[in-house]
Amino acid sequence: MTHPSLVRPVRPPAATNLSVGTLLEISQALSSAGSLNAGLNRVLGILGESGGSVRSTVALIDPSSGQLYIEASAGISPDGRRARYRLGEGITGRVVEHGKPIVVPQVSREPLFLFRAAPRRELPGQELTFVCVPIAIGSHTIGALSADLLYDPGRDYDATTLFLSVVATQLAQALKIQRLLDTERARLVEENEHLRHELQAKFSFEHIIGSGGAMRGVCEQIAQVATTNTTVLVRGESGTGKELIAHALHYNSPRAKAPFVRVSCGALPDTLIESELFGHERGAFTGAHARKKGRFELADGGTLFLDEVGELNPTTQVKLLRVLQAREFERVGGTETLRANVRLVAATNKDLERAITAGTFREDLYYRLNVFTIFVPPLRERKPDVLLLADHFVEKYAREHGKSIRRISTPCIDMLMSYHWPGNVRELENTIERAVVVCDGSVIHAHHLPPTLQTAEATGTGSARSLQAALAAYERDLILDALKTARGNRAKAARLLESTERIVRYKIRKHGIDPARFRA
Repeated sequence: MTHPSLVRPVRPPAATNLSVGTLLEISQALSSAGSLNAGLNRVLGILGESGGSVRSTVALIDPSSGQLYIEASAGISPDGRRARYRLGEGITGRVVEHGKPIVVPQVSREPLFLFRAAPRRELPGQELTFVCVPIAIGSHTIGALSADLLYDPGRDYDATTLFLSVVATQLAQALKIQRLLDTERARLVEENEHLRHELQAKFSFEHIIGSGGAMRGVCEQIAQVATTNTTVLVRGESGTGKELIAHALHYNSPRAKAPFVRVSCGALPDTLIESELFGHERGAFTGAHARKKGRFELADGGTLFLDEVGELNPTTQVKLLRVLQAREFERVGGTETLRANVRLVAATNKDLERAITAGTFREDLYYRLNVFTIFVPPLRERKPDVLLLADHFVEKYAREHGKSIRRISTPCIDMLMSYHWPGNVRELENTIERAVVVCDGSVIHAHHLPPTLQTAEATGTGSARSLQAALAAYERDLILDALKTARGNRAKAARLLESTERIVRYKIRKHGIDPARFRA
């Protein structure tokens, strides 16, 4: 037990003589430091310079072990910085355990002083005063600030303790902010990792929908080139999914954890495309109020996807060619040569060979881009994939719009299969989303499709029908759907249609339907 004559109780002083200048300097040191540890060490340095401390420490509780460790120190040897304390052990342990400051006027006469951070051999001929105050966040003590001062019989211990307590409060606020930042940073890292895994799963080439030979070939090419740094040129009509291919290349490559940056070359005016790609310096042009990084810099270490690369103007083509050749560039208005480690994936729906002949696309750039080319087939050449894609989009948009849609009717499937899809997969996706939105049941029927799929010009199904013919076609669709659900059982189909089996048999003969085709 601490000897009562050696440890002086601390009473709140009636008046304070705090050094406002020193406190201000400490506050500035904490706010301007590059890291919390650097800030703490700078504060302890200020206590030595302005506060007269011979040595000082900031000890914190280690959450994993529950022991106190020295986070920052001044005037302590490397061996001393490795000191550990249990709660309640020694003076520092007691301060943290009880949350109360303790002053030891003469260290040499205090039997509880452990001399763990500063052994007796390091204090030859010195009589020191030890002051230790708790560092608390709210009602929880998280550590202690201690200082060794040269012994002075006339020292005002209350003022000294209050001064260090104010400093400890500043340290507590800095520690609180740092812990909040660490928690938020950990949350963001975890969320970022989760999203990255979701993207990798979403854009895995195994999940590219297509059962035909054409798409199997595309997936094989993605698998071959994804793990390399080779420049890839993705070619195909608008709406075929070229960006999906670019994502699959990135998220199945060693660069998957680095950025994927997309630039739509056709969506940006000629006056801005160069600045977007390479960045600009402050004052490079009207409106350039600050330096801006370009997409090449932002994609450093990752993948840069140049969509609609065939729309680039000749000036930008020259600069892009230089980046591909030398892997270096300058910002607009700048002279500093920058380098970026970027894997380039380009996409176009233009006939680049014809553009070269017309003089609108550089031949040397074409050969730089055309290292590994992936041709994405149009949907009209992927007829077996239409139903797979349609089912995928029905599931996606039914979930998104809160609908309970189980399937697509047979006549609707026939209509989807007979359409030529000039807008490719994008048009099919939009068509299915519209059908899901207007569908008020559990089955998508032909009349839920947009008019473009139901006109003779679009589907090649013949001239416009009369009302009677349209009603007969709708009746036939309903009977086909019921038979499909009932697996060809006419009695069950009649119950689904809330009709009689005799009437259903008559309608089946009338429309020339063979129920046997629906039997399991």
